[in-house]
Amino acid sequence: MIPLIKPDIDFDEVADDIKEVLNSGMLTSGKFVRDFEEQFAEFIGVKYALSTTSATTALHMSLVAKGISAGDEVLVSDFTFPASGNAIVQCGATPVLVDCVPGRFDIDLDDARRKISSKTKAIMVVHPFGQPVSAADLAAFSVETGLWVLEDAACAVSATSNGTQCGAIGGAACFSFHPRKILTTGEGGMITTDDNDLFNKLMILRSHGGRRQTVGFEFIENGFNYRMSELQAVLGRAQLRKINDIVAERKRISRIYIQKITDMNKVSIPLAADEESCSFQSFVVLLNKEVDRDLVVARMREQGIETMLGTYAMHAQPSFSRFGYFPGDLPSSYAAQNHSLTLPVVKGMTEPDVEFVVNNLHAAIC
Repeated sequence: MIPLIKPDIDFDEVADDIKEVLNSGMLTSGKFVRDFEEQFAEFIGVKYALSTTSATTALHMSLVAKGISAGDEVLVSDFTFPASGNAIVQCGATPVLVDCVPGRFDIDLDDARRKISSKTKAIMVVHPFGQPVSAADLAAFSVETGLWVLEDAACAVSATSNGTQCGAIGGAACFSFHPRKILTTGEGGMITTDDNDLFNKLMILRSHGGRRQTVGFEFIENGFNYRMSELQAVLGRAQLRKINDIVAERKRISRIYIQKITDMNKVSIPLAADEESCSFQSFVVLLNKEVDRDLVVARMREQGIETMLGTYAMHAQPSFSRFGYFPGDLPSSYAAQNHSLTLPVVKGMTEPDVEFVVNNLHAAIC
């Protein structure tokens, strides 16, 4: 089976550090976590990076730290994994789902403008599949509306917009280190920000709401246990050292896909930005509406090729129906859920490997 993605990490790269962690007895909140955070902040180009247990807990804690709570509304990209909307619900706030640009996967800011109310406190913008939403457009939107921008950069390590890294565009950003991401710690996440007050609030919330005293802690918030372990940080640091090479390899493979697929009937390649700005956490195409995407997935599996839908239209999921949504209410996002297809991007794929995938895709849709 050709998998969708495979982590780019070898045991020899981490063996000595893992041994050091185990011998130290310090399995959490130690020097490897601190180093990983400092190096990640430097890579993104921000003052602060705070590691977490996942991107979901990063999103949740960021919203809590910003004071989002019951009675508030948060605009959010609809075409995304439901964790984005769930984090808003977990704060007691209401997710206001925003369609994507027709024929693409990124958020439609014009649709977002139409949905602003007196209760709207923030906008959570997803960078889909490592495709950056325009930094200039987001800055203009924030100035125009006065809304705080939270980047859901779960898939966007190393993606850039006009030279600015995703993660340094909004008021804060949240990354995922799930096994399907470019950089993985198994499970894990990171918050990046230049906001000193927000960072200090996050530091307290992450560890049970406690502030260290001479002896023990004073608990000043009803916080969480969202800390990353030292072993996870070891994995993250090893990949961060070679992140440019990892992303360059994904771009190389994606460029071959683009070359082979561009003129294929019934398949398009939606990009929110030029291909050099994308990190291609996933390579996702859009099939014409007459193509049965699920049948394509099954046929390619028979040939030993793992494929998958792009992601979900949250409004079409039963868990969001209580907010008044029905499948198809957001038509562009709904079409993307039903007709998107993720193709494998694995280190070492050759041009013949990509041709094998593309030829089977062509056969599956005919």
